Amino acid sequence: MTSRLYIDVHILQTVPPANLNRDDNGNPKEAYFGGKRRSRVSSQAWKRATRLHFAQRYAEQDLATRTKRIAAQVAKRLQARTTVTLEDAQRIAGALLKPMGITAGKKAGDTAYLLFFGRRQLENIVDLVACRAPELAALEDKELEEAVKDLPVREQLQSGHPADVALFGRMVADIPGLNVDAATQVAHALSTHAADLEFDYFTAVDDENAADETGAGMIGTIGFNSATLYRYATVGLHQLRENLGEDKAAVDAVELFVDSFARSMPTGYANSFAHRTRPTLVAVVVRTDQPVNLVSAYEKPVAAGDGIVAESARRLAEEYDTSVRQWGDEPRHVAVCHSFGDDTGEGAALAAAFGANKPFPQLLEDLKATLADEVATHR
Repeated sequence: MTSRLYIDVHILQTVPPANLNRDDNGNPKEAYFGGKRRSRVSSQAWKRATRLHFAQRYAEQDLATRTKRIAAQVAKRLQARTTVTLEDAQRIAGALLKPMGITAGKKAGDTAYLLFFGRRQLENIVDLVACRAPELAALEDKELEEAVKDLPVREQLQSGHPADVALFGRMVADIPGLNVDAATQVAHALSTHAADLEFDYFTAVDDENAADETGAGMIGTIGFNSATLYRYATVGLHQLRENLGEDKAAVDAVELFVDSFARSMPTGYANSFAHRTRPTLVAVVVRTDQPVNLVSAYEKPVAAGDGIVAESARRLAEEYDTSVRQWGDEPRHVAVCHSFGDDTGEGAALAAAFGANKPFPQLLEDLKATLADEVATHR
């Protein structure tokens, strides 16, 4: 059994007026924490932003696709590699997937839910029948289903997982054998302070108005808020190694995940608010016991004053120090990247808790080296 190793990522990020992640009324999501209303960005929203950033920097063939149209994807690949028609490719794809018992959707050829599969896994399914495609296409539907029913389609989807499935997991409720335990957990981002919902009242002018026409062509409102957010995610390297089956790939995936989690941002109303910022602080902690979310540092909301983000940083350093001291769980590796001056109060507090301030590329490089050493030591 691979020894446990968790990589905790703590981020403070200040966002100007924005609507990153809207609720069912179109307003920014919120939550009560510590008895006060806070700005919130759901874990799903930031996880998707992270996954997309990750995918842009990884070999496409080694990534997954999330779709209801898995049969169509198999058919598309089969037609591209053989001489059969699209209609016959669709028949063969349907026959291949039928024994798996995936619940059908309302639209012909669709599944009832999104499925998360590797592109290479889909190619492996096509490999099972590509050389026999013309022969299979000539069969009647019943004969076709009989001819492919014993092929190891399910096995192709249970192994060789792409990095994003290995990181974010997969759940298929009616086929538990296809489930993949996620190596990553992402928390809902919360503001470190109380936050109020505001509204932007806007108008649009009709450019073709006659000279004597006044008034707007349309009016509306958009809900927004601004916040300093505490963001947290953790990666279980042991689970990632199990999912990927390769140590170097697991270490590389952690490095890219931390980079993507820090640099990504949900794009809700991006054109209206141009809200993209970079984190003020990124801290990584490598632990062997359990993941530790430090959000309790903000159970008492930070008050508006000389700087919410500076006080949030001091609170985070204090919470981390207290956690390590009281529980006696000294981590294997700690590092921080932040934009505070080293001679400031918050800079000194962060140095005492997390060590010297490092440029972000150096933080990633050191993290990767630490994980490689841990993997080599605990095979």
